[in-house]
Amino acid sequence: MTSRHPTSRAAHAVRIIGGQWKRTPLPVADRPGLRPTPDRVRETLFNWLGQDLTGWRCVDAFAGTGALGFEAASRGAAQVLLLEQDAALVAQLRAVQQRLAAQAVTVQRGDGVAGLKALAPASVDLVFLDPPFAAGLYDGALRACVPALAAGARVYLEAPDAWDDSRLAALGLGLVVYRQLKAGAVHAHLLRQPS
Repeated sequence: MTSRHPTSRAAHAVRIIGGQWKRTPLPVADRPGLRPTPDRVRETLFNWLGQDLTGWRCVDAFAGTGALGFEAASRGAAQVLLLEQDAALVAQLRAVQQRLAAQAVTVQRGDGVAGLKALAPASVDLVFLDPPFAAGLYDGALRACVPALAAGARVYLEAPDAWDDSRLAALGLGLVVYRQLKAGAVHAHLLRQPS
């Protein structure tokens, strides 16, 4: 999953960190502001989640390069939906999906928030939310994804600032921060519903 941040420069490729496609490069389009989730952050996230996602149903709501979604599929996720609005990035995601013969991955062009709203209730185990930093989509994306969360599901939230339980409580969605880290300009959070 990627975000667009006006001051960053993207590399030409990122690599899948683990699973069956470990070290496979994913192209990063030369587009202003396209910023893939940093390797260190992805590595930490999948340590938090456990390396094996066999059977998980995942949604990468602002897919960009698809790094988060393909990483989940590489680690055994049963279903991975990549949502992306940009037509060129959608074509790139579909090319990667075909090259990897990633049967579990579906690429869909469209708005991430609308795509989340269209998901069936309790149908998802993991949602990746890494919208463009300046787009103001966080509250809407969180509200849209919560009805789709199955019991025990997790939400990964990448943002330019830290989120805490009080900020989440203000949205009234029943999510709390399970894990978090700061890496450079990125604040990464793993959210869950309290047990």
